Amino acid sequence: MKAWVIDKICDLAEEANPLKWVELPKPSPGDGELLLRIKACGVCHTEIDEIEGRTLPPVLPVVPGHQVVGIVEQSRGRQSRIKEGDRVGVAWIWSACGKCDFCLTGRENLCPYFKATGRDVNGGYAEYMVVPERFAYPLPEIFNHAEAAPLLCAGAIGYRSLVLCNTENGKNIGMTGFGASAHLVLKLIKYLYPASGVYVFARNPNERRFAMELGAVWAGDTEDKPPVLPDCIIDTTPAWKPVVFALQFLKPGGRLVINAIRKEDTDRDFLHNIDYPAHLWMEKEIKTVGNVTSSDVRNFIAVAAEMPFKPEVEKYSFDNANRAIMDIKKKKIKGGKVLVL
Repeated sequence: MKAWVIDKICDLAEEANPLKWVELPKPSPGDGELLLRIKACGVCHTEIDEIEGRTLPPVLPVVPGHQVVGIVEQSRGRQSRIKEGDRVGVAWIWSACGKCDFCLTGRENLCPYFKATGRDVNGGYAEYMVVPERFAYPLPEIFNHAEAAPLLCAGAIGYRSLVLCNTENGKNIGMTGFGASAHLVLKLIKYLYPASGVYVFARNPNERRFAMELGAVWAGDTEDKPPVLPDCIIDTTPAWKPVVFALQFLKPGGRLVINAIRKEDTDRDFLHNIDYPAHLWMEKEIKTVGNVTSSDVRNFIAVAAEMPFKPEVEKYSFDNANRAIMDIKKKKIKGGKVLVL
Protein backbone atom coordinates (compact mmCIF):
# COMPACT_ATOMS: atom_id res chain seq x y z
CA MET A 1 0.00 0.00 0.00
CA LYS A 2 1.04 3.62 -0.46
CA ALA A 3 1.77 5.62 2.68
CA TRP A 4 3.50 8.69 4.03
CA VAL A 5 5.92 8.16 6.92
CA ILE A 6 7.97 10.18 9.35
CA ASP A 7 11.41 8.61 9.07
CA LYS A 8 13.49 11.24 10.87
CA ILE A 9 13.18 14.14 13.29
CA CYS A 10 13.82 17.49 11.62
CA ASP A 11 13.25 21.24 11.87
CA LEU A 12 10.53 22.37 9.46
CA ALA A 13 12.28 25.73 9.13
CA GLU A 14 14.96 23.81 7.25
CA GLU A 15 13.01 20.92 5.70
CA ALA A 16 10.04 21.57 3.39
CA ASN A 17 9.29 17.90 2.67
CA PRO A 18 9.43 16.13 6.05
CA LEU A 19 7.26 13.15 5.08
CA LYS A 20 8.58 10.32 2.91
CA TRP A 21 6.43 8.53 0.31
CA VAL A 22 6.80 4.76 0.64
CA GLU A 23 5.27 1.39 -0.20
CA LEU A 24 4.35 -0.70 2.86
CA PRO A 25 2.74 -4.14 3.25
CA LYS A 26 -1.03 -4.00 3.64
CA PRO A 27 -1.71 -4.59 7.36
CA SER A 28 -3.74 -7.51 8.68
CA PRO A 29 -6.18 -7.13 11.60
CA GLY A 30 -5.60 -9.14 14.74
CA ASP A 31 -8.23 -10.51 17.08
CA GLY A 32 -10.68 -7.74 18.01
CA GLU A 33 -9.41 -5.42 15.27
CA LEU A 34 -10.72 -3.91 12.04
CA LEU A 35 -8.94 -3.31 8.74
CA LEU A 36 -9.92 0.04 7.24
CA ARG A 37 -9.63 1.25 3.67
CA ILE A 38 -8.94 4.92 4.32
CA LYS A 39 -11.00 7.61 2.60
CA ALA A 40 -9.77 10.75 4.37
CA CYS A 41 -7.42 11.83 7.15
CA GLY A 42 -7.26 15.18 8.89
CA VAL A 43 -3.94 17.01 9.21
CA CYS A 44 -3.09 18.25 12.70
CA HIS A 45 -0.44 20.40 14.39
CA THR A 46 0.42 17.31 16.44
CA GLU A 47 2.06 15.88 13.30
CA ILE A 48 4.40 18.88 13.42
CA ASP A 49 5.15 18.12 17.08
CA GLU A 50 6.06 14.58 16.04
CA ILE A 51 8.22 15.67 13.11
CA GLU A 52 10.08 18.26 15.19
CA GLY A 53 10.54 15.91 18.14
CA ARG A 54 8.31 17.44 20.82
CA THR A 55 6.16 14.31 21.05
CA LEU A 56 8.46 11.57 19.87
CA PRO A 57 7.18 8.42 18.17
CA PRO A 58 8.74 5.45 20.01
CA VAL A 59 9.83 3.91 16.70
CA LEU A 60 10.64 5.40 13.29
CA PRO A 61 9.47 5.23 10.61
CA VAL A 62 5.81 5.68 11.55
CA VAL A 63 2.72 6.55 9.50
CA PRO A 64 1.22 9.71 11.08
CA GLY A 65 -2.42 10.80 11.10
CA HIS A 66 -5.10 10.48 13.76
CA GLN A 67 -8.30 11.92 12.24
CA VAL A 68 -9.10 8.92 10.08
CA VAL A 69 -12.23 8.13 8.10
CA GLY A 70 -12.36 4.69 6.51
CA ILE A 71 -14.53 1.82 5.33
CA VAL A 72 -14.26 -1.49 7.20
CA GLU A 73 -12.79 -3.96 4.72
CA GLN A 74 -12.22 -6.80 7.18
CA SER A 75 -13.54 -7.31 10.70
CA ARG A 76 -12.16 -9.56 13.38
CA GLY A 77 -14.21 -7.78 16.02
CA ARG A 78 -15.70 -9.68 18.94
CA GLN A 79 -18.86 -7.62 19.47
CA SER A 80 -20.36 -7.47 15.95
CA ARG A 81 -20.94 -3.80 16.75
CA ILE A 82 -19.28 -2.78 13.49
CA LYS A 83 -19.61 -4.78 10.27
CA GLU A 84 -17.67 -4.96 7.04
CA GLY A 85 -18.74 -2.14 4.77
CA ASP A 86 -19.47 0.26 7.65
CA ARG A 87 -17.86 3.69 7.68
CA VAL A 88 -15.99 4.51 10.89
CA GLY A 89 -13.62 7.08 12.32
CA VAL A 90 -10.41 6.69 14.31
CA ALA A 91 -9.19 9.35 16.74
CA TRP A 92 -5.98 10.06 18.68
CA ILE A 93 -6.77 7.29 21.16
CA TRP A 94 -5.86 4.01 19.41
CA SER A 95 -5.99 1.90 22.56
CA ALA A 96 -5.79 1.83 26.36
CA CYS A 97 -5.39 -1.10 28.72
CA GLY A 98 -8.99 -1.11 30.01
CA LYS A 99 -7.86 -2.45 33.39
CA CYS A 100 -6.05 0.32 35.29
CA ASP A 101 -7.71 2.75 37.71
CA PHE A 102 -7.85 5.46 35.05
CA CYS A 103 -9.56 3.22 32.50
CA LEU A 104 -12.02 1.84 35.06
CA THR A 105 -13.07 5.37 36.04
CA GLY A 106 -13.56 6.68 32.50
CA ARG A 107 -10.19 8.40 32.29
CA GLU A 108 -8.54 6.14 29.73
CA ASN A 109 -6.80 9.24 28.31
CA LEU A 110 -4.49 9.04 31.36
CA CYS A 111 -3.83 5.29 31.06
CA PRO A 112 -0.08 4.52 31.38
CA TYR A 113 -0.49 2.14 28.42
CA PHE A 114 -2.30 4.69 26.23
CA LYS A 115 -1.35 4.34 22.55
CA ALA A 116 -1.80 7.24 20.16
CA THR A 117 -2.84 6.76 16.55
CA GLY A 118 -0.15 7.91 14.16
CA ARG A 119 2.51 8.15 16.84
CA ASP A 120 2.69 4.90 18.81
CA VAL A 121 1.13 2.89 15.97
CA ASN A 122 0.69 3.55 12.25
CA GLY A 123 -2.07 6.02 11.47
CA GLY A 124 -4.09 7.42 8.61
CA TYR A 125 -1.64 8.88 6.07
CA ALA A 126 -1.95 5.60 4.18
CA GLU A 127 -4.33 3.56 2.08
CA TYR A 128 -5.07 1.10 4.93
CA MET A 129 -4.74 0.83 8.71
CA VAL A 130 -5.92 -1.40 11.55
CA VAL A 131 -7.65 -0.30 14.75
CA PRO A 132 -9.20 -2.07 17.76
CA GLU A 133 -12.96 -2.34 17.29
CA ARG A 134 -13.67 -0.58 20.60
CA PHE A 135 -11.80 2.51 19.40
CA ALA A 136 -13.57 2.81 16.05
CA TYR A 137 -16.61 5.09 15.83
CA PRO A 138 -19.53 4.83 13.38
CA LEU A 139 -19.99 8.13 11.54
CA PRO A 140 -23.35 9.76 10.72
CA GLU A 141 -24.20 9.99 7.03
CA ILE A 142 -24.79 13.73 7.35
CA PHE A 143 -21.01 14.26 7.13
CA ASN A 144 -19.04 13.41 4.02
CA HIS A 145 -15.57 11.88 4.42
CA ALA A 146 -13.70 15.21 4.54
CA GLU A 147 -16.21 16.81 6.92
CA ALA A 148 -16.09 13.85 9.30
CA ALA A 149 -12.29 13.87 9.69
CA PRO A 150 -11.94 17.04 11.86
CA LEU A 151 -14.62 15.76 14.24
CA LEU A 152 -12.22 13.04 15.39
CA CYS A 153 -9.53 15.29 16.87
CA ALA A 154 -10.18 19.00 16.47
CA GLY A 155 -13.79 18.41 17.47
CA ALA A 156 -13.35 15.74 20.13
CA ILE A 157 -10.42 17.42 21.87
CA GLY A 158 -12.24 20.75 21.63
CA TYR A 159 -15.27 19.11 23.25
CA ARG A 160 -13.08 17.81 26.08
CA SER A 161 -11.57 21.29 26.53
CA LEU A 162 -15.03 22.81 26.85
CA VAL A 163 -16.10 20.16 29.38
CA LEU A 164 -12.96 20.87 31.44
CA CYS A 165 -13.91 24.57 31.53
CA ASN A 166 -16.67 23.56 33.95
CA THR A 167 -18.80 26.38 32.60
CA GLU A 168 -22.53 26.97 32.17
CA ASN A 169 -24.90 28.88 29.95
CA GLY A 170 -24.49 32.65 30.33
CA LYS A 171 -20.84 32.51 31.37
CA ASN A 172 -18.38 34.30 29.08
CA ILE A 173 -15.91 32.01 27.31
CA GLY A 174 -12.61 33.03 25.75
CA MET A 175 -10.51 31.26 23.15
CA THR A 176 -6.93 32.11 22.33
CA GLY A 177 -5.84 30.86 18.92
CA PHE A 178 -8.38 30.17 16.22
CA GLY A 179 -7.45 27.14 14.13
CA ALA A 180 -9.17 23.87 13.32
CA SER A 181 -10.16 22.99 16.89
CA ALA A 182 -11.21 26.48 17.98
CA HIS A 183 -13.64 27.04 15.11
CA LEU A 184 -15.47 23.83 16.04
CA VAL A 185 -15.50 24.80 19.73
CA LEU A 186 -17.05 28.16 18.90
CA LYS A 187 -19.87 26.43 17.01
CA LEU A 188 -20.29 24.02 19.91
CA ILE A 189 -20.50 26.88 22.44
CA LYS A 190 -23.14 28.66 20.37
CA TYR A 191 -25.23 25.49 20.41
CA LEU A 192 -24.75 24.31 24.01
CA TYR A 193 -24.49 27.73 25.69
CA PRO A 194 -26.47 30.19 23.52
CA ALA A 195 -26.49 32.88 26.23
CA SER A 196 -22.69 32.86 26.57
CA GLY A 197 -20.51 35.45 24.91
CA VAL A 198 -17.44 34.17 23.04
CA TYR A 199 -14.26 36.27 23.07
CA VAL A 200 -11.48 35.29 20.65
CA PHE A 201 -7.80 36.20 20.83
CA ALA A 202 -5.87 35.61 17.59
CA ARG A 203 -2.85 37.32 16.11
CA ASN A 204 -4.00 36.73 12.53
CA PRO A 205 -6.61 39.27 11.28
CA ASN A 206 -8.13 36.65 8.97
CA GLU A 207 -8.71 34.34 11.94
CA ARG A 208 -10.32 37.20 13.85
CA ARG A 209 -12.67 37.92 10.95
CA PHE A 210 -13.50 34.22 10.68
CA ALA A 211 -14.32 34.12 14.42
CA MET A 212 -16.70 37.06 14.08
CA GLU A 213 -18.38 35.43 11.08
CA LEU A 214 -19.02 32.35 13.23
CA GLY A 215 -20.63 34.34 16.05
CA ALA A 216 -17.92 35.65 18.40
CA VAL A 217 -19.00 38.86 20.14
CA TRP A 218 -15.42 40.18 20.12
CA ALA A 219 -12.13 39.26 18.47
CA GLY A 220 -8.79 40.92 19.18
CA ASP A 221 -5.07 40.32 19.10
CA THR A 222 -3.37 38.09 21.67
CA GLU A 223 -2.37 41.17 23.71
CA ASP A 224 -5.68 43.05 23.41
CA LYS A 225 -7.75 43.35 26.59
CA PRO A 226 -11.33 42.24 25.92
CA PRO A 227 -14.25 44.44 26.98
CA VAL A 228 -15.36 41.70 29.40
CA LEU A 229 -13.05 39.33 31.30
CA PRO A 230 -13.98 35.74 30.38
CA ASP A 231 -14.96 33.25 33.10
CA CYS A 232 -12.83 30.66 31.33
CA ILE A 233 -10.40 30.64 28.40
CA ILE A 234 -9.37 27.76 26.14
CA ASP A 235 -5.85 27.96 24.70
CA THR A 236 -5.40 26.02 21.44
CA THR A 237 -2.00 27.42 20.43
CA PRO A 238 1.47 25.81 20.36
CA ALA A 239 3.01 28.91 21.99
CA TRP A 240 3.56 30.36 25.48
CA LYS A 241 2.69 34.02 24.86
CA PRO A 242 -1.07 33.35 24.60
CA VAL A 243 -0.96 31.50 27.93
CA VAL A 244 0.56 34.48 29.73
CA PHE A 245 -1.93 36.98 28.31
CA ALA A 246 -4.87 34.62 28.82
CA LEU A 247 -4.02 34.42 32.52
CA GLN A 248 -3.88 38.22 32.67
CA PHE A 249 -7.31 38.60 31.07
CA LEU A 250 -9.00 35.77 33.00
CA LYS A 251 -11.73 36.72 35.45
CA PRO A 252 -10.94 36.10 39.15
CA GLY A 253 -11.86 32.52 40.01
CA GLY A 254 -11.68 31.61 36.33
CA ARG A 255 -10.02 28.65 34.65
CA LEU A 256 -7.55 28.48 31.76
CA VAL A 257 -7.72 25.19 29.85
CA ILE A 258 -4.60 24.51 27.79
CA ASN A 259 -5.37 22.29 24.81
CA ALA A 260 -1.93 21.44 23.39
CA ILE A 261 -0.05 18.18 23.42
CA ARG A 262 3.23 20.13 23.57
CA LYS A 263 4.36 23.76 23.58
CA GLU A 264 7.13 25.03 21.32
CA ASP A 265 10.27 26.57 22.80
CA THR A 266 10.46 29.57 20.47
CA ASP A 267 8.78 31.98 22.92
CA ARG A 268 9.42 30.26 26.25
CA ASP A 269 10.91 33.53 27.55
CA PHE A 270 7.37 34.87 27.89
CA LEU A 271 7.04 32.71 31.00
CA HIS A 272 9.49 35.08 32.69
CA ASN A 273 6.79 37.76 32.43
CA ILE A 274 4.39 35.92 34.74
CA ASP A 275 3.59 38.13 37.70
CA TYR A 276 1.79 36.47 40.58
CA PRO A 277 -0.71 39.27 41.37
CA ALA A 278 -1.52 39.93 37.70
CA HIS A 279 -1.62 36.39 36.37
CA LEU A 280 -2.19 33.84 39.13
CA TRP A 281 -3.74 35.46 42.19
CA MET A 282 -7.47 35.55 42.94
CA GLU A 283 -7.96 31.77 42.67
CA LYS A 284 -7.27 31.48 38.96
CA GLU A 285 -6.81 27.89 37.76
CA ILE A 286 -4.84 26.18 35.01
CA LYS A 287 -6.07 22.86 33.62
CA THR A 288 -4.35 20.93 30.85
CA VAL A 289 -6.00 18.59 28.37
CA GLY A 290 -4.35 15.16 28.35
CA ASN A 291 -5.26 13.21 25.22
CA VAL A 292 -8.91 12.26 24.66
CA THR A 293 -11.24 9.45 25.77
CA SER A 294 -13.41 7.27 23.57
CA SER A 295 -16.50 8.78 25.24
CA ASP A 296 -15.32 12.28 24.23
CA VAL A 297 -15.22 11.15 20.60
CA ARG A 298 -18.61 9.41 20.73
CA ASN A 299 -20.29 12.28 22.58
CA PHE A 300 -18.96 14.94 20.26
CA ILE A 301 -19.94 13.05 17.10
CA ALA A 302 -23.47 12.71 18.50
CA VAL A 303 -23.72 16.42 19.36
CA ALA A 304 -22.28 17.45 15.98
CA ALA A 305 -24.90 15.37 14.16
CA GLU A 306 -27.67 16.69 16.39
CA MET A 307 -26.83 20.36 15.85
CA PRO A 308 -26.09 19.79 12.94
CA PHE A 309 -23.12 21.69 11.59
CA LYS A 310 -20.52 21.19 8.90
CA PRO A 311 -16.85 21.79 9.75
CA GLU A 312 -14.98 24.24 7.53
CA VAL A 313 -12.44 22.11 5.65
CA GLU A 314 -9.70 22.58 3.09
CA LYS A 315 -9.06 19.45 1.04
CA TYR A 316 -5.66 18.24 -0.15
CA SER A 317 -5.02 15.34 -2.51
CA PHE A 318 -3.19 12.44 -0.87
CA ASP A 319 0.05 13.25 -2.70
CA ASN A 320 0.07 16.76 -1.18
CA ALA A 321 0.58 15.73 2.45
CA ASN A 322 3.82 17.70 2.76
CA ARG A 323 2.15 20.88 1.50
CA ALA A 324 -0.67 20.47 4.04
CA ILE A 325 1.88 20.08 6.86
CA MET A 326 3.81 23.16 5.75
CA ASP A 327 0.63 25.24 5.40
CA ILE A 328 -0.14 24.54 9.06
CA LYS A 329 3.46 25.34 10.04
CA LYS A 330 3.17 28.65 8.17
CA LYS A 331 -0.14 29.38 9.94
CA LYS A 332 -2.19 29.19 6.73
CA ILE A 333 -5.19 27.94 8.67
CA LYS A 334 -8.92 28.35 8.20
CA GLY A 335 -10.88 25.44 9.56
CA GLY A 336 -9.51 21.91 9.22
CA LYS A 337 -7.10 20.52 6.63
CA VAL A 338 -7.90 17.07 5.25
CA LEU A 339 -6.09 14.62 2.99
CA VAL A 340 -8.58 12.93 0.65
CA LEU A 341 -7.76 9.57 -0.87
